[in-house]
Amino acid sequence: MNPIVLTIIISSLGLGTTMTFMGSHWLLMWMGLEINTLAITPLMINQHHPRAVEATTKYFITQATASALLLFASVTNAWASGEWSILEMINPTSATLATIALALKIGIAPLHFWLPEVLQGLNLTTGLILSTWQKLAPFAILLQLYPMLNPNLLLFLGITSVVVGGWGGLNQTQLRKILAYSSIAHLGWMITILHYSPNLTQLNLILYIIMTLTTFLLFKMFNSTKINSITTSTIKSPLLSVITLMTLLSLGGLPPLTGFMPKWLILQELTKQNLNISATIMAFAALLSLFFYLRLCYSMTLTMSPNSIHLMSPWRTKIIQPNLLLMTTACLSILLLPLTPTIFMLTI
Repeated sequence: MNPIVLTIIISSLGLGTTMTFMGSHWLLMWMGLEINTLAITPLMINQHHPRAVEATTKYFITQATASALLLFASVTNAWASGEWSILEMINPTSATLATIALALKIGIAPLHFWLPEVLQGLNLTTGLILSTWQKLAPFAILLQLYPMLNPNLLLFLGITSVVVGGWGGLNQTQLRKILAYSSIAHLGWMITILHYSPNLTQLNLILYIIMTLTTFLLFKMFNSTKINSITTSTIKSPLLSVITLMTLLSLGGLPPLTGFMPKWLILQELTKQNLNISATIMAFAALLSLFFYLRLCYSMTLTMSPNSIHLMSPWRTKIIQPNLLLMTTACLSILLLPLTPTIFMLTI
């Protein structure tokens, strides 16, 4: 892609998210979301492949539907209250419509069907942007709206997402689809606790972005898109394969890794709110997600690459250069759990 065009696209992505972060007027925030959608579309279709075209079309139609529903919710609220400010969401119908629109935009179950298919049609770099940066703007709106939203609806969406995210990833062989279902499950944890502790939602979102960034960078470095293609990673780079193992277990929420922290704090908060059944369901559903992370770890570290007599296994096919961003995010993805008391004090 032309460097000038790429610069304009990346700047537009930043501009759209910044507009949504800074705005308090519904139309301004809606424009920011639209700029975000239109800016990532050329990046998605840049491969000139039928799957990329299909993924881009599905993404555009889904995002256009969500944007239209969000605009309808804001207009309905303005008609009922006479205010365009996002903090004046006094109409329950508008609040419900806005929740559904934003759930569709970020891929929360049961409105998640587009996310695995779209992510499967993209390369790892664009998939990384879709899984991390594109979640920021909708969550900025949700974090401003949370007092006005229906907690029962948020709880339903969250528990459904955690269950669907764990269940859907069990029989997948494509890494991008597994990461898509992982994203759905993590979004479920965030949306469940949104009404009761928005600071925990922010913490979970930050840690999710760090861990997902690490995972995508590692898979991109290994040039892997399927489970059977990561079986040679131990031969290529033993150190990176160990880091990948730890990052995947952190995504699954195993102690003593970073990913255990948000799950621990969220379950604790749900118990304080007397939502014991919801907390139990989410804890059990997290085991489903942990299973397919363990499946990836098993394929990567405990199996040999399938190999015939006439073919040699690839051994250090390319020199892996030091990557400061990868090492930084990997350390944060693995080693933050001892700082839980400090972080918990900041979230109160």
